[in-house]
Amino acid sequence: MKLALEAGLILLREGLEALLIVTALAAAMRRAGAHERLRPLYIGAVLAIIASLIAAWIFQIYFDGTHDDRIEAVVLIIAAALMLYMSGWLFLRQDPKKWKAEMARLSGDALTAGTGFSLGLISFLAVFREGAETVLFLYALASTSGGWSADLLLGLVVAAVALAAIYIAMQWLAMQIPVRPLFIITSAFLFIMGLRFVGAAIQELQEQTLISYDLSPEPDWLVSITGNPTWEALGAQLVIALIALVSLFALRGKAQPATTG
Repeated sequence: MKLALEAGLILLREGLEALLIVTALAAAMRRAGAHERLRPLYIGAVLAIIASLIAAWIFQIYFDGTHDDRIEAVVLIIAAALMLYMSGWLFLRQDPKKWKAEMARLSGDALTAGTGFSLGLISFLAVFREGAETVLFLYALASTSGGWSADLLLGLVVAAVALAAIYIAMQWLAMQIPVRPLFIITSAFLFIMGLRFVGAAIQELQEQTLISYDLSPEPDWLVSITGNPTWEALGAQLVIALIALVSLFALRGKAQPATTG
């Protein structure tokens, strides 16, 4: 049973973050009636699983089972940029009337495919980031415990069922929440995840000594959000948050109707 627990925890730990990102986006699209945008989201996740298996094989054969921090940093930066973009995209469309108008405008427009591509790429990068490491961890666990035993496979099945239950629960909950709060919650979640990915990318570069490492006096609750307790990461995250805040005020000011004297 210890082996089953270890295998299950690996899959849960590595897969939960990616699942939450994909699930949050799927819930927002389903609640808003944009079911056609679910397909690229799921295709991206499936392709990422396949790519993860290939990457894990390459790492095992050519890099002795270790991944390249610089490659992971690039993946994290791209994923963070896409999440921040999608966060803003959802926030600006929180008004149900605006969303319906947007869907009507894009129903036959090529931009629909562009947004679908962004969703698919976010899904791919979120899953791929964790996927290859998950395969390598499980491979190492199987190699040191006598192979892919029944206990190990049982742990993976239980973890997969738990992840599926989380997905179903979130989809059900999304149908109970009005569009506006759901979009705001999803936007905030993606923004925080984008900041965390920025912090994780900086950490990968710090591990390669490409960026300095200076601890900041962040409280534990803030570290749990930023994911990287250094001035370098905190500075980059604060700049991004400031840009987002300024952009928000600028857009709101632009949206205000002009007054006549």
